[in-house]
Amino acid sequence: MKPLRIAFISPFYPFKGGIAKFSSLLLDALRAQGYDVLPVSFKALYPGFLTGGSSEGDNFSKDKRSFEPGLVLYNPFSWFRTARFIRSLQPDIVLAAYWTGFLAPLYLLIRRMAGVRTVVLLHNYAAHESFFFEPFMQKLLGVCSDAFITLSGVVSRELETAVPGVPRLQLYHPVYEPAGKSVSADVARKELGIGPDVPVLLFFGYVRRYKGLDLLLQAMPAILKKEPSLKLVVAGHFFENPARYRDLVRQLDIAGNVELYPGYVPAERTGVYFAAADAVVLPYRSATQSGVVQLAYGYGLPVIATPVGSLPDMIRPGRSGWIAGDVSPEKIAEAVSQFLDSSGRLDALADEIRSISRECSWEAFSEAAGRFLEDEAGRR
Repeated sequence: MKPLRIAFISPFYPFKGGIAKFSSLLLDALRAQGYDVLPVSFKALYPGFLTGGSSEGDNFSKDKRSFEPGLVLYNPFSWFRTARFIRSLQPDIVLAAYWTGFLAPLYLLIRRMAGVRTVVLLHNYAAHESFFFEPFMQKLLGVCSDAFITLSGVVSRELETAVPGVPRLQLYHPVYEPAGKSVSADVARKELGIGPDVPVLLFFGYVRRYKGLDLLLQAMPAILKKEPSLKLVVAGHFFENPARYRDLVRQLDIAGNVELYPGYVPAERTGVYFAAADAVVLPYRSATQSGVVQLAYGYGLPVIATPVGSLPDMIRPGRSGWIAGDVSPEKIAEAVSQFLDSSGRLDALADEIRSISRECSWEAFSEAAGRFLEDEAGRR
């Protein structure tokens, strides 16, 4: 029997961001399982004025090539061309990455025109930052897919409430292995101008309001009362004006303890920030799952996070990280304090994080996803 032929719609290289990275690694993992995966990428996702410049990022896949039929998310005319193109590939099934309601009408059209069963890989059900016609898009989601794969219990429960009875497989977000050249902590700290004995917290990734960087900055005065030498490193692309955060740093009088590195962080630089850090902080106001947690685990670092979305499910309190009591500067500071008190248990933390990395592998994820896709395609 020929291997299952999967048309996989998602941004891939050269797009930036977590979705492109996730899909590129899943592409390789599914191919390693023997599936015939055809990556169908976008020409553009959003207008340039919304993204603040180039969308080009790193290549996380072993194969840079993908089919790019001119698909532009904000141009419905390109959707028809893409649907016809996917039909010409004659796939057994379509796998479609979903993270925003704007994708629902696109996937509905592809499902209808291509005439192939479609499985939606659901990163988020509700947008982190909602828009006025999102409820309508969520209703469309129920008719644009024959089945779903989710990455967290929170999204799976939201889906069951909204679209009861549709087949779904709940999986997890696999752990990201370190990318690029290995960097020692001493070299990384020297490059960033940080002393070897200074506790370092890292906020990594896109900076948007729901990510709560302002809450972490407001927590810093209380954190510094406990550990005056502590440094907070912020590295990532700002979707807001960084001046807002620099002003807050000055108002809080914490400029000597906060380093801002605005801009997209390419793979070869990621290791520098994680190697320099002792823990990663996610002070999010809202979330589903987060790739930053799994990236931290890949580098062997514990995680401090707020109790939103599936973040508590991804962290084993006191064993792989700490969960704040609520979403507030005071509780975030308390969680960081618990981390600072744990210096004698770092070996046990490292063992637990290695265990999570083995359990949440790309190989196990792709095996389970592949079996589900075979079932939905009627091949098993």
